[in-house]
Amino acid sequence: MRRFEFAVDREHARAVNEVVADLRRLRVLGVGAAIALGLGTAFLVWVNHPWSWLLAVAFLLGAATSLFIGLWTPHRGRVDRLYAAGELVPAVVSETDGSKAVLLALVDLAKPNTDGPRYALVTRTVRSLPGHRNRIGEQVPSVTVRIDRAPGSVGDLWQSVSAMPIAWGTRDLNIIERARTTIRDVEWQLLTDNLDLADKVRHVDAKRLLLDPQQLPEELRG
Repeated sequence: MRRFEFAVDREHARAVNEVVADLRRLRVLGVGAAIALGLGTAFLVWVNHPWSWLLAVAFLLGAATSLFIGLWTPHRGRVDRLYAAGELVPAVVSETDGSKAVLLALVDLAKPNTDGPRYALVTRTVRSLPGHRNRIGEQVPSVTVRIDRAPGSVGDLWQSVSAMPIAWGTRDLNIIERARTTIRDVEWQLLTDNLDLADKVRHVDAKRLLLDPQQLPEELRG
């Protein structure tokens, strides 16, 4: 896995990093749901009917799950940990719409110990790209954020992989440029050649498009 180390500007990341903002909202929703379900549990216990006890157990389990999400999210959402854990990947602007842009990224969906990489195209709509020009083809070095929603899930591929721009973690243009040049030209070229697939990726259910290993450049077949 290709790592990219740099000093994360936490103040900058809190202001512009949309992954951190999403996790912050998830934390608030988790805690809010836990409180609501806890109150519902107390009410059902107070009703003291056989059916209410059954519902109270279900509400209590829901409250515990929501509370776990609310407490676990801040630990997972530390921006420096997200950047340290991710793999450096290429992403390019494939579409612009006013203040928004769509990034097309090349990511490896293979889990550890999988035989060889499994490259796919994924997209992400972003509202802010500090340090970059909002134009089609703009190269945006990023890191992956990987999620497997089922802890005991089987299979060789991650369920969800998205791209988080390096520019969301630093104001230093030299760091962004160093990340860009660390990525091989063949990867940037692959994205440029497939910009027209971005719209297709956005509309498939899985939100990703697996690439045929036999159609990849020799350098990426691993």
